[in-house]
Amino acid sequence: MFQTVEIPVWLVVVLFALPGVAALDRIIGPGVRWFFRRRMERLLARVNNRLERKIEPFKLMRRQDMVVRLLYDPAVLEAVAEHAAENGVPGEVALEEARDYAREIVPGFSALFYFGFATRAARALSAVFFRVRVGVVSGAARQIDPRATVIFVMNHRSNMDYILVTWLVSGRTAISYAVGEWARVWPLSRLIRAMGAYFIRRGSHNALYRRVLSRYVQMTTAEGTTQAVFPEGGLSLTGRVGAARMGLLSYIWAGFDAAAVERGGRDVVFVPVGLAYDRVLEDALLVRAAREGGRRFRAPILRVMWEALRIALKRAGGRRFLFGTAAAGFGAPVSLRDHQAAGGDLEGLGLRLMGEVERVVPVLAVPLVAASRVMGVSVADLVVRLEAVGAVMRLPPAGAVQAEAEGLAMLRLRGVVDAQGAVVPEMQDLLAFYAAPVQQRLGVGVAG
Repeated sequence: MFQTVEIPVWLVVVLFALPGVAALDRIIGPGVRWFFRRRMERLLARVNNRLERKIEPFKLMRRQDMVVRLLYDPAVLEAVAEHAAENGVPGEVALEEARDYAREIVPGFSALFYFGFATRAARALSAVFFRVRVGVVSGAARQIDPRATVIFVMNHRSNMDYILVTWLVSGRTAISYAVGEWARVWPLSRLIRAMGAYFIRRGSHNALYRRVLSRYVQMTTAEGTTQAVFPEGGLSLTGRVGAARMGLLSYIWAGFDAAAVERGGRDVVFVPVGLAYDRVLEDALLVRAAREGGRRFRAPILRVMWEALRIALKRAGGRRFLFGTAAAGFGAPVSLRDHQAAGGDLEGLGLRLMGEVERVVPVLAVPLVAASRVMGVSVADLVVRLEAVGAVMRLPPAGAVQAEAEGLAMLRLRGVVDAQGAVVPEMQDLLAFYAAPVQQRLGVGVAG
């Protein structure tokens, strides 16, 4: 009874640590959580006071609560039952599969991360690469009903699109992006979720996954979350504004109830956004993918690291706007209620939106000079033709002369033209890539 009992040191440490953990959880933890929650609420109040479009409560829900709400939505439960019956699996297995999809899709928005870090980083990163300009802002965009759900519809020129638009609208709202599978790598996925983005599997034919995704899109739209979508479904391989794929647009269309708007519900308003760059960071990869006839392309990691080092060295040497100008044009908003009331259908909506996006893509110096070389006309004549069709011009202050000089300098640095201004033969595809948006605006060539 009185014999000595030996206890391992690690067990003693655990026994003494357990009461401390319990004290932290039950006594100190609530106070700490209250402190940080109060700070978050004050930050959110300050942010909402300066935003034109407030952050809706739905966007601020705990991620786990949002997953549960999505999973037990009647439409999702119905899809789970159908999936179980069609595949001959127990309902619990189908429900768990739907839970995995919901966890994959649903973001975990952090206002502190978004406004404290992400928007500032977006501004700094944009300034490293480009001189940023706004091409045009439709006056009607300022008259949108404050209760309406706003969805920015954009052409997809570069992965810089996310960064550029996040910064440009950061003083008005917080945007939730639909992001492809390229971003589902740790730790990038955690950062993107904290920005409120949701992941989508492009090209998935799984009916259960599609139902879960569509219900999330419909729920977040109904709750007023400002979103941004790229209807083309991927980066443009040709440089042109492509046709809309109806995936996300069809989900929004199916979940919209025009009659509810008349009873005080939310309208959905699409804002077309046209993006343009003097230098598309992924240009060589995109041109190669177009030449090979595929969409699967991956940047070599060593090449990316080398380019990042070169950029850092140039910035350290005092060079600014390494890649010329980046610009965005904001077109006239399109009300979904008004479109349906006028007898428009889903396909017509897609055509209308992408037509508006194409119309407000700004014309910059490099695309202008590239188009003049491809079309065999002078820059001055091209400017006249573009102005005649109402193109959005974002050229240097001195006009066509300065634009030609800056455009040629950029193309020379890119290796597209030689020292005498002649096009390098093996760079014809890249020249056509930059000329494409200007040709499209003029109705020249084959749409792609």
